[in-house]
Amino acid sequence: MTKGAKQNAIVLVVVAFVVAGMIYTGAKHSRRIKSVPLDQQGMQGDLRGKPAPDFELKTLDGKTVKLSDFRGKAVLVNFWATWCGPCKIEMPWLADLQTKYASRGLVILGVSVDEGSADKIASFSKEMGVNYTVLRTTDEVSDEYGGIDGLPTNFYVGRNGIVVEQVAGLVSKDVMESEVEMALNHSAPEKSTSAAPPNTQPTDKAGKQ
Repeated sequence: MTKGAKQNAIVLVVVAFVVAGMIYTGAKHSRRIKSVPLDQQGMQGDLRGKPAPDFELKTLDGKTVKLSDFRGKAVLVNFWATWCGPCKIEMPWLADLQTKYASRGLVILGVSVDEGSADKIASFSKEMGVNYTVLRTTDEVSDEYGGIDGLPTNFYVGRNGIVVEQVAGLVSKDVMESEVEMALNHSAPEKSTSAAPPNTQPTDKAGKQ
């Protein structure tokens, strides 16, 4: 085998390993959660009209944040990941919304489902111009929010802690802004859940792709 042929063989082996690694990483992510196609919009367990499940999660620098700390403000809980294409599109919109509506009481919490290091997530967030709080999810929190199985998924929580809307998948910035306005204007008394009928079956997850 000539020297050139050996070099070509080595290159092919390296490329094969890289491709295999990419396939493995993609499969690992896809088994757990997927990004929702741009033209599709699914729905996990329906939390609309219900109190948003409280959570206690860590920021990228290790501080603890509780959702209930923001009662009286409108909160957009955004589940996302660094590898999610549609998430990258809407992140600048989220930053714009945080800037525009912060004075009216909007809080955006970007809940990352990434399994990588906090430094990697922080670097990516800075690159994307994120100006809102980024948290790291746990399996328990994801389950409480319907078993997040599509990204991005946004929950718009009113000032009284009630989920006024939830959306799985990418929508337009105008639609997101209208949902933020709804959350900011929603301060009606919380609905009582004591009269819920017995043996109610959980809502089927329609967000799986």
